[in-house]
Amino acid sequence: IANLPSSFHGYRIVQISDIHLDEFTEPYFLERIVSDTNAIAPDLVLLTGDFITRGAFSFIAVRSAAHRCGEILSTLTAPLRYAVLGNHDVTVSAPMVIAALTSKGTPVLVNQHVAIERNGERLWLCGVDDPGTSYPDLNRAIPPAPGAPVILMAHEPDYADDVLLHPRAPLIDLMLAGHSHGGQIRLPFVGALVLPPMGTKYVEGHFRLNQMQLYVNRGIGTVGLPFRLNCPPEITVLTLQSA
Repeated sequence: IANLPSSFHGYRIVQISDIHLDEFTEPYFLERIVSDTNAIAPDLVLLTGDFITRGAFSFIAVRSAAHRCGEILSTLTAPLRYAVLGNHDVTVSAPMVIAALTSKGTPVLVNQHVAIERNGERLWLCGVDDPGTSYPDLNRAIPPAPGAPVILMAHEPDYADDVLLHPRAPLIDLMLAGHSHGGQIRLPFVGALVLPPMGTKYVEGHFRLNQMQLYVNRGIGTVGLPFRLNCPPEITVLTLQSA
């Protein structure tokens, strides 16, 4: 990260995405993810959307799934954690998911930014409303004169192309996204069989887009079918270093 304050050298961020409780992620698996994350002992945990699923089997119990998700995530021991919404969260009920998370101590950034401070130095964490189903507003999400590195959370990775066209794009150092599941089912020599809208260009991993870096997490859950092939679930550990 360019101009990274010295207090943030070695700062560790864990990214978790696309939990999709209870269809088809079972609570015990999310508890395992939380346990593994706590063992990493990150400074910050970032959750990039789709805590629940808008699916054929989940509509009856989706409220309890959202609150159970919030309860399990409350056992994360990192000093800080923040979330943004995904397309499934918004299409089910954004207010319900926000309430389920915030009531258990996980703030949700909806076109907002917050300063992460350490030893009198800072970086900015920004989060937009879900680009695929709602109204992301970079003018509100990104401070106009941050004077420090900027990390942006947005659920859909292909939204990065819209970000790059925005006047404040040069202020953004790192964007974190999920949504694609990395393809979820990947065949040898063929790749992903199905990719979701806004998750077809930047499917998984690390990208450099002008001055902005993008990382796309494969997620821990599944949609449509309750399995993965050649595309394991992912806990991402990002360690900040000065460029």
